[in-house]
Amino acid sequence: MAEFPSKVSTQTSTPEASSATRGSLGFLSLDVGFFSSIPGILMTVEIALGLLVWALVADSNNPATSAYGWVLFVSVTCWLVTLFMFVVFILNLQTKMAFIPWSLVLLIYHAAATLLYITAFITCAASVQTTTFMYSGAYNKKAAASFFACIVMIAYGASAFFSFLIWRGTGSNAATAQA
Repeated sequence: MAEFPSKVSTQTSTPEASSATRGSLGFLSLDVGFFSSIPGILMTVEIALGLLVWALVADSNNPATSAYGWVLFVSVTCWLVTLFMFVVFILNLQTKMAFIPWSLVLLIYHAAATLLYITAFITCAASVQTTTFMYSGAYNKKAAASFFACIVMIAYGASAFFSFLIWRGTGSNAATAQA
């Protein structure tokens, strides 16, 4: 028993994240490393270009028609939900709400947003009328909205793919895992 105190280390450590990737905002922790991750980059693209889509559609001459109303609904709804998810992940709130299966939630959301944006892109592109004067402002806005809706659709599709990979990686069980 005489050598017991010399063999025991009483130093403790706390599991802190590196200061380069995480900042502290009181009870929130800012995850700036999320900006450089693939899901973070894709969410940033979805937010920026989704804002551009709904701004272009809302600024066109007749956004209240049924076709552009659908595009506006899809783009604004997906933009708001993506912005909410971005804030959740940038503030690291998903660790505070561990009871939510975030990988499955993101997979379902990105798959649904991809399907909605497919319909919005097709609707927006089919509604651009070439019979109107092609160099008018309304034509240019609607054509640009169609182009950016296609880019956002591809970004949501890529997010759905990477969400599926993340979900599949965390969704394994003991029977399928190898030792």
